Amino acid sequence: MVDCCSAPGLTPLDTALEHLLAGITVSDRIQDVPLNQACGLILAKNVASDLNIPPADNSAMDGYALRSADAIEGTPLKQVAKVFAGHPYGGEIQAGECARIMTGGQIPAGCDAVVMQENVTVIESGQATEEQITVNQSPRVGENIRRAGEDIKVGQEILTTGRRLTPADIGLLASLGCHQVSVFETITVAIMSTGDELKHPGEPLAEGQFYESNGYTVSALLNKFGVKLINFGIIPDDLDALRKAFTEADQIADVVITSGGVSVGEADYTKTVLEELGRVDFWKLAIKPGKPFAFGQLPNSYFIGLPGNPVSALVTLHQLGIPMLRKLSGEVSRPALRLPAIVTDSIKKSPGRTDFQRGVYSMAEDGQLMVSNTGAQGSGILRSMSLANCYIVLEQSRGRVEVGETVIIEPFDSLMS
Repeated sequence: MVDCCSAPGLTPLDTALEHLLAGITVSDRIQDVPLNQACGLILAKNVASDLNIPPADNSAMDGYALRSADAIEGTPLKQVAKVFAGHPYGGEIQAGECARIMTGGQIPAGCDAVVMQENVTVIESGQATEEQITVNQSPRVGENIRRAGEDIKVGQEILTTGRRLTPADIGLLASLGCHQVSVFETITVAIMSTGDELKHPGEPLAEGQFYESNGYTVSALLNKFGVKLINFGIIPDDLDALRKAFTEADQIADVVITSGGVSVGEADYTKTVLEELGRVDFWKLAIKPGKPFAFGQLPNSYFIGLPGNPVSALVTLHQLGIPMLRKLSGEVSRPALRLPAIVTDSIKKSPGRTDFQRGVYSMAEDGQLMVSNTGAQGSGILRSMSLANCYIVLEQSRGRVEVGETVIIEPFDSLMS
């Protein structure tokens, strides 16, 4: 179904994404990996705690553990023990007694409060076991005590399937005694660029040729995302060469990504091979840049065809390719962060397509987000992406934007988090 605001024959981005994700089956390849190798991988099984965290009541600070009923200002209390973290006191604190306790130390039996050391006066006696204190302020029951299970209780589910594990998650799992974790196996992505006009950086250019940049850009982005990457380099516009490359890529990868060969007017070799090997849909998207896009299945893998123009390739990879890779990887995806910002310069736009202009956002002294575009916005101007730290997302129905209007921005970092 084509949106009423789209130009005739163009597919809205949301419709394309919904269709693409509906055709993806989550990987069922699961492996157990050592905890210290799991950061950035996708959790494949829910994790519940086998113990309380903390495991026992303990002190939230350095001070004195005591009975709150005994802690009357000016009344001496006899110190009978010192308690350090990892070294609990085996006895019970009786009426009129207290224990010196350090942060993390287990609360001795009989105590129901901890008074911070700054709120007591120590009466020196020369013998540690006979030292006495008086409290300067009576505590309430439970004061400065971290209760057993206050953070995590036995049986509590703490991490769920589909989560990309963070450094904090690794620490959390370690605190529960987990030495390994079940994760989805990392997917393999094969990439290639097509076109006789392309050359690798460092090679001499003939007239009409260009240095290939999409493979480098896509590789860098996918390496950051965390897949196993196989780069087939540049494949010439030759039917046999393309067929060989696609066949080999399909046999070793979960996803095959190309740039170039999917636009109207380009050589039909790529389309011919794809139609021979599998089922591929060629779309015209209602976005700018990035109108031409292809998605489908080869015998053993999924296929994504990005536009050849550098900025178009990045926009479609961000908006369609990465969500697809997240789902295939087993990750529970969430929408990229979008925030309102005030534009500092006017922006040209015609209704009909969602426009992903490249912008630079910053925060004003009053906390308001401000954004300006990076200048020329052509689909081949890769510098517009290099200068930017966000997309300025202009709705399909929107026209020209004037200075001071509110727009929606999508920070680049949020697209990969």
